Amino acid sequence: MSPARQPPLVTGISPNEGTPWTKVTIRGENLGSGPNDLSGLSICGHNCLLTAEWMSASKIVCRVGPAKDDKGEIIVTTKSGGRGTSTVSFKLLKAEKIGILDQSAVWVDEMNYYDLRTDRNKGISPLSLRPANPLNIDIDTGGKIPQKDLESMFPGMSGDFTSENFSATWYLIENHSGTSFEQLRLAVGNLKKQASRKNEGSLAYVKGGLSTFFEAQDALAAIHQKLESDGTEKVEGSMTQQLERILNKASDTADTLFQEVLGRKDKADSTRNALSVLQRFKFLFNLPLNIERNIQKGDYDVVINDYEKAKSLFGNTEVPVFKKVYAEVETRIRALRNLLLDKLLETPSTLHDQKRYIRYLSDLHAPGDPAWQCIVAQHKWILRLMQSCKEDFIKEQRVGGVGLESDGESRSSALSRISHTASLKRGSILQTPRDDSWRSKSPQQVRFVEKLSDVVISQLPNFWKLWISYVNGSLFSETGEKAGQVEKLRKNARQRQNDFRGMIEEVTRRLVMLVRGALLPSSLYEQDKRLYGGWDTNVSLTGAWLTQIIHTVRLSHEALSALEIPNDLLQVIQDLLLDLRVHCLLVTLQLTAEDVKRLPEKEDWHVDNEGITALPALFEHCMVQMLQSLKEPMECKPGEVNIFQLDVAQEQACELCVGIMKEFINCLEQLSTKTDGDLDTSHASVDLASPEVFGSFHEHFGPSPEQRFLISLSNCQYLERHTFLNLAEHLEKHGFTTAEKITRVSIEAVRELDERLFESYIEKKSDPIVGSLEPGIYAGYFDWKDCLPPTGVRNYLKEALVSIISVHAEVFTVSKELVPRVLSKLIEAVSEETCRLMQCVSSFSKNGALQARLEICALKDAVEPYLTSESQANFKQALEALPQLQSGADKKLLEELLNTFKSSMQFQLNCFQSSSVQPIKR
Repeated sequence: MSPARQPPLVTGISPNEGTPWTKVTIRGENLGSGPNDLSGLSICGHNCLLTAEWMSASKIVCRVGPAKDDKGEIIVTTKSGGRGTSTVSFKLLKAEKIGILDQSAVWVDEMNYYDLRTDRNKGISPLSLRPANPLNIDIDTGGKIPQKDLESMFPGMSGDFTSENFSATWYLIENHSGTSFEQLRLAVGNLKKQASRKNEGSLAYVKGGLSTFFEAQDALAAIHQKLESDGTEKVEGSMTQQLERILNKASDTADTLFQEVLGRKDKADSTRNALSVLQRFKFLFNLPLNIERNIQKGDYDVVINDYEKAKSLFGNTEVPVFKKVYAEVETRIRALRNLLLDKLLETPSTLHDQKRYIRYLSDLHAPGDPAWQCIVAQHKWILRLMQSCKEDFIKEQRVGGVGLESDGESRSSALSRISHTASLKRGSILQTPRDDSWRSKSPQQVRFVEKLSDVVISQLPNFWKLWISYVNGSLFSETGEKAGQVEKLRKNARQRQNDFRGMIEEVTRRLVMLVRGALLPSSLYEQDKRLYGGWDTNVSLTGAWLTQIIHTVRLSHEALSALEIPNDLLQVIQDLLLDLRVHCLLVTLQLTAEDVKRLPEKEDWHVDNEGITALPALFEHCMVQMLQSLKEPMECKPGEVNIFQLDVAQEQACELCVGIMKEFINCLEQLSTKTDGDLDTSHASVDLASPEVFGSFHEHFGPSPEQRFLISLSNCQYLERHTFLNLAEHLEKHGFTTAEKITRVSIEAVRELDERLFESYIEKKSDPIVGSLEPGIYAGYFDWKDCLPPTGVRNYLKEALVSIISVHAEVFTVSKELVPRVLSKLIEAVSEETCRLMQCVSSFSKNGALQARLEICALKDAVEPYLTSESQANFKQALEALPQLQSGADKKLLEELLNTFKSSMQFQLNCFQSSSVQPIKR
């Protein structure tokens, strides 16, 4: 058996420090008996056996690997001696980083560059390599100064040392604001070393790789020696040729073996490059799909922002793939423009949506002027709404049905809201909105005007606000961005002011023409009637409905005026209001005349204490109610004209008012002249006198013709003295400038009727009495020449007085005020007849003269309170026609007979004496 060997012992290493892959020489004892005996070699914990070259039992050459430890032992292991020990150590230095531009004598793996910025190996592009810590000291990461402050301190400079505008001060403040002075001094030394290393240039490069050069030189020399010793006389050729064949064969074999692998590598590289491009420019490649998704979700702002970004980055690109993708983006943006334009022109739409779509189209640089297109479309739509409103109501009128309100009429209309607001502001002067029952009962024209006004009030304000936003530029940019583009659009808007003015004028004109076609067709030309008319002309509206229409049109005018629309554009509405007010006045007066014609139907012939019936009061109430209904239409709102200042309206109103008065007077005349068969006494409740005073009259029957005359006379007097004067005050109070003329003509007319009725009544009552005088005088062949002495007043005179008393009772029953007037006129007729009869007597005897004087004096004394100057003159002429009394006895006899007559008929004659009313001289 051979003696046991000692374990290896390392006593020296040269050099004793170095970077990984440094070639070192190890010396010691028992390092192995040969290369095959060496089973292990580690330096600083890294196995270096692969690079070890055994030289002798005391010497080994190897390369240091990339060990983890900075300093460690050199351990040699042999098969014969086992694991050894070491008395020395090796210090591993950090490997020098080799950049892309540094010279190197060894092979550098280009696929795994060392990233100096992160201080670790990383597969990155060589172009992105930049030294992250040129001072080679620790970077202070705490207490950094904000980037904005550094930019303000160093304007135009940069802290990046690869930049052309590099500022060392900025770099030190940003990365080494808390570094100590000693560390900075060490950094200066590092910079100097780097500078000196760069200055050495190729010499340093040769020094560092000298052994490599020697090895390469030895290898090249051996190859050269082999080639020189090679002869060309060999059959198989020279070594060079053989080497060439071998290399070519090896190349072909390698190509055959690795063709698929290399192809996959090329494909993988191209795929990797494509993925890299896709990853880097994924915004552009994903943009078409993102645009479609955002359009479907309605996120138009996101689409616009992405498009602006893509346009700024790739709008002018020359890369084919980018151009292709950007063309897809443009295609989708064009589709978005068309979609937004369709939504913009879609009706109905809110002002908010219109502004939003216009701003989107402006940001997308849509061709043309979308804002003006929207204004034109809205204008046409408003006109269509107005025209269709008229057609719908005309269709409903023809079928006779009540139309259903469209567009959610359950909600309060714009007109109702404005009316309610206006009523609050004015103290509820304006009428409040009606309920649904009123709406269902209202005529078609009234509901049409309300619906039409509601359409205008609900649509025109947004239309006007859209124009205002268009003019001032807020429609395109609320923040004032893109001032150049906004100013250009505002300039376009100012150039279209006349066109928009024409649109507003057309809308207001269409409103006026449609209302005129429904209410005032006579104010339209024939061609306009065909376009705006078509309503049933047999349907006429009352003054109350016309007042409601005026109220509606006024609300519309106020709502449009509040928008600050120029007054000249709203003048057509003012003209319409004026015509409607005049029309309402005339219609109300005409309908009042019709109502007055029906007043006789309400005559019940019930006489009050003043001798009048309820007819005058009914007439006055009808007139006052008519004036009250005209209060709102006649009221002059701001900017309106007083219709009574118009000559035509003033004359027509005066004529109609006079016609109403005369119509009522005609009613009185018809009532007074009606026969019993013409009267409807079914509803009459007449109580002209109590049964004790006027027993011949029964309350179940109507008044007699004479009583109707008297009642009509009493009513005429009341009209003249009270009713017409009261109406004059009301007319003046309500603005009728012709009240005085109306009153004067009315009083003249009632006086004419009064005279006719009075003459007719007197004629009817006086004729029998006057006619009975002459037969009564000459009854029994009486002769004034041959008669007996008078013994008293004859019966014919007593009968005449009784007839006069019956007339007195009849008149007194109706009206005390009529008694003096009637009896005075009746006595005038009797006195005139008496005078005529006396003057016709050729001669009187003494007894005849005394008898005539007795009867004339008895008649005169009996009716003394009702004698007029004319009747007194008649009695005087009658007495003068008689011979004078000569003897005192005759006078005494005359006086005694007169006293006897008065005492005997005292009860009958008291009716004449009790009247305290003075005779009326007409």
